[in-house]
Amino acid sequence: AGYAPAGAAGDPPRSAPMTAPLDGPLNGPLAGRCLCGAVTVSAAGPREEGPGACHCRMCQRWSGGVYFSFRARGVTVTGPVARHRSSPFSERAFCSACGSHLWMRDLDATDADAYELMPGLFDDARDWPLLSEIYVDRALACARLAGDHKRATRADYEAKNPAIPGDNP
Repeated sequence: AGYAPAGAAGDPPRSAPMTAPLDGPLNGPLAGRCLCGAVTVSAAGPREEGPGACHCRMCQRWSGGVYFSFRARGVTVTGPVARHRSSPFSERAFCSACGSHLWMRDLDATDADAYELMPGLFDDARDWPLLSEIYVDRALACARLAGDHKRATRADYEAKNPAIPGDNP
């Protein structure tokens, strides 16, 4: 999310929304849960007040269409979490009881304490606006998003994030 540390050749694209670093004031606590309720997630630190969307192939496979996330710090998680190292630099996590997707984290980033959380876990996220969208030219026909928010094509995003090796199908 706003970062692009170097990755090895063949790494998948990073699904970072185009946002500023999380160094602002606290937004207030946020509490959420997975589908079955076995995993609870709270965010007590700074966070984005809306999600970003990614349409790269890795995120399409992870989400089933379009990946939405918002970055947050001060995250506490309880319950049965399974982690998958989806690339040499990141992990994705899900509830091991019901399979709900929970987060993606860039473990090599300077802000590795930040989580890219799934907004659907949090009731308070219902009214948040979409902040940004990347890989818009790779979006599934059924997942094109309307609205007034930042957008970047694959070429635009990768031009500003040269460590990203590409979005190969």
